[in-house]
Amino acid sequence: MSRDIGRQVLESEALAIRNLIPRLGRPFDAAVEMLSGCRGRVVVSGMGKSGLIGAKIAATLASTGTPALFLHPAEATHGDIGMVVPGDVVLGISSSGETEEMVRLVELLKRLGAPLISLTGSLESTLARYSSVALDVGVDREAGPLGLVPTSSTTAALAMGDALAVAVLVTKGFTQRDFARYHPGGRIGRRILTVESLMHPRESSPRVSAGAPMVEAVREISSRKLGMTCVEAPDGTLKGIITDGDLRRCLEKGMDLLSLSARDCMSAGPVTVAREESAAGALHLMETRKITSLVVVSANHRVEGVLHIHDLWRTQLF
Repeated sequence: MSRDIGRQVLESEALAIRNLIPRLGRPFDAAVEMLSGCRGRVVVSGMGKSGLIGAKIAATLASTGTPALFLHPAEATHGDIGMVVPGDVVLGISSSGETEEMVRLVELLKRLGAPLISLTGSLESTLARYSSVALDVGVDREAGPLGLVPTSSTTAALAMGDALAVAVLVTKGFTQRDFARYHPGGRIGRRILTVESLMHPRESSPRVSAGAPMVEAVREISSRKLGMTCVEAPDGTLKGIITDGDLRRCLEKGMDLLSLSARDCMSAGPVTVAREESAAGALHLMETRKITSLVVVSANHRVEGVLHIHDLWRTQLF
């Protein structure tokens, strides 16, 4: 019995979302254009359950590069309308389009001249009529035997909000690198961290010239505390690296380190990585090659920094 009810609810809500697809016409394109071109913030508003959906849509927009905030329509008439400033676009949500608080908000927005996009179940409603763009998110009925509790209608509004947010981020050219900037914490943030965000930059990375005496290389390895140093050509391109292991091997061979230069002891052709590479990818490379450091290089092989495995451990990537 319970499973049957659950199945009916999910089928009803799935149908509500599927029915939105044929409605993605010119109004949707216009809404995406307005949101993408917004020079201020997207102010999302809705009452009750629609308000909860609105808060989530605002959060999704903000996390994908479009500044957004939620405005409670009842509080708007008590001073919070001051949140809306020139350049803002308002996104209003109401299944009936006649919610008293939303209608009063529309009147305030008209005085301010703020453009309004609406998600509503009635394109004949007051909210829709006074909108610059109205998107139909109406459903035939709510899920459940009573058909009264906002379920399918809120699901449809949320799905349309997600469709808008994703279309806007694509239109604005929002990238994974941008996403990483907005999500530095949590599991998502760890997964999309880039090498650039964790590496030791060039100016604080261990580096010596190929002709530098080994005493200078040893001093660089010790002072930078990364267990290695890059060996560079005069133009800053990478020639090789010297690691603690390289020093031990030279000593085992009976070589006189004090009489040698960095090029005599370096390992040529070290493993490198680009700053745009994901931190997870860099970790996999280190584990596969059984190394503890990666030299970060540019397209022309110039040293840009160093990534150490300890920098990755601190992110709890594994």
